[in-house]
Amino acid sequence: MAHREDSVETIQQEMTAFARRARATAARMHPELSLVSYTLLAHLDDQQGCRATDLAAHYFLDKSTVSRQIAALEKLGFVERRVDPEDHRVQVLHPTEKGDRVLANVTASRRRAFHERLADWDEEDLDRFATYLRRYNAAQERLG
Repeated sequence: MAHREDSVETIQQEMTAFARRARATAARMHPELSLVSYTLLAHLDDQQGCRATDLAAHYFLDKSTVSRQIAALEKLGFVERRVDPEDHRVQVLHPTEKGDRVLANVTASRRRAFHERLADWDEEDLDRFATYLRRYNAAQERLG
């Protein structure tokens, strides 16, 4: 049992270090685009637009947090609001052309950083790590 506890503690510490490193890396890649802002912008791109309430629900964030992040993205010219053609009372958030460019650049930089960090891993280790991450994230989604 102690071994399991030790393993869980190590995982918690390493996940915390990973999150801290991810935030720092995001800040270096584009100082105006926090990791949360990058994530929201990427989601808007993936979904081809969505409402702020959908972002809050998807990421389990407070509406006020999403509102502040979106306001910052709008101020930077990365996000714009469009009227929903199906319901004119609803505004849908979309990345602007500038937002698309920044997102593409930051995504390419992040991808390069991962490739560099994982360059000496063999295929089997990469596959196993990817499987474990998918499993971990699936459990998180299931538990809410």
